[in-house]
Amino acid sequence: MGMNIKSRLAGLALTVWTGMAQAAWEFNFQTPATKAAQTVIDLHDLMMIIIIIIFIAVFAVMFYSVFAHRKSKGHPAAQFHDNTLVEIAWTVIPLLILVAMAWPATKAVLNMRDTSQADITIKATGYQWKWGYDYLKGEGEGIRFLSLTTTPAEQIRGTAAKGGNYLLEVDRHVVVPVGKKVRVLTTATDVIHSWWVPALAVKQDAIPGYVRDTWFKAEKEGIYRGQCAELCGKDHAFMPVVVEVVSAEKYTQWVGEQKKQMAAAADEGGKTYSLAELKSRGEKVYAANCVACHQANGKGLPPAFPALDGSKIATGPKADHIAIVLHGKPNTAMAAYGGQLGDGDIAAVVTYERNAWGNKAGDVVQPADIKAARK
Repeated sequence: MGMNIKSRLAGLALTVWTGMAQAAWEFNFQTPATKAAQTVIDLHDLMMIIIIIIFIAVFAVMFYSVFAHRKSKGHPAAQFHDNTLVEIAWTVIPLLILVAMAWPATKAVLNMRDTSQADITIKATGYQWKWGYDYLKGEGEGIRFLSLTTTPAEQIRGTAAKGGNYLLEVDRHVVVPVGKKVRVLTTATDVIHSWWVPALAVKQDAIPGYVRDTWFKAEKEGIYRGQCAELCGKDHAFMPVVVEVVSAEKYTQWVGEQKKQMAAAADEGGKTYSLAELKSRGEKVYAANCVACHQANGKGLPPAFPALDGSKIATGPKADHIAIVLHGKPNTAMAAYGGQLGDGDIAAVVTYERNAWGNKAGDVVQPADIKAARK
């Protein structure tokens, strides 16, 4: 019995040690991709040096005083109450240290807040739980899309090995050209989110009803990853941010591709699809936008997130179903998807919900129906 316990303890220790050995032992910042990020690192290092010097000096004096003036050595206790010189010194010296620390920090913060003369402006809108992007200024003006996590459900549930970019990959990257100043406007539709990319030294809260801004200017091409940095609800961990910095030529090519896709999506209003086509597409749209609340089986998480399987909405009149998807439901977690999804995607997901699980409406919703309902 004793040997069995020892064997189990040895196995546990070996497992822990193996896990520690495989862990990424990183104690510093991410490699900076902007001058602002390098400034943040330099400031951090400067403050750490000052703190360490103060720590060593204060504790050295304290330990020396305790050791050299201890009672066992026969040292008498000092009998004084005031020392003007000492009081001036311990007031002036910390003041000078604070000024020396505040000066470069203030310069860095003011620079990080200067969003003027931007080459590109992008609005980042936080939703529960994804990001929406609108290119408002620059070559890509007019481009808009949603960006959702692509981490497989199997990895999240722990039934499959986690990938290299676990919870840090999305289906659509924010693409910007290298060497251009990018202004990012942040807002939200429901709760407070935060748009955070450490390598770019960007972290700005996205607050419903407000528009705040920040900026970055990437000095080198690459893919830079971040996350929502506010506790914004049950799927807070599934709102990654991925910024892809490319050359000017590749950016122009990407802009052209995006505009072609948007033009194709805008033409969907005149197309009709079969029930099978809409259900297949709708299942993907549902998995990307609805499954977090209503669950893959349509049972929801009552009372906060009601079931769709057998619900009055999904089995009732099509017009009511379309309306709630387009406009949401006030004072609930049901968001308005009219501004997030195109006519084809909304038609597909409504059709899927009306014909999935135990729902057997047998009807279809076409993109033209959604286009008409928007008016």
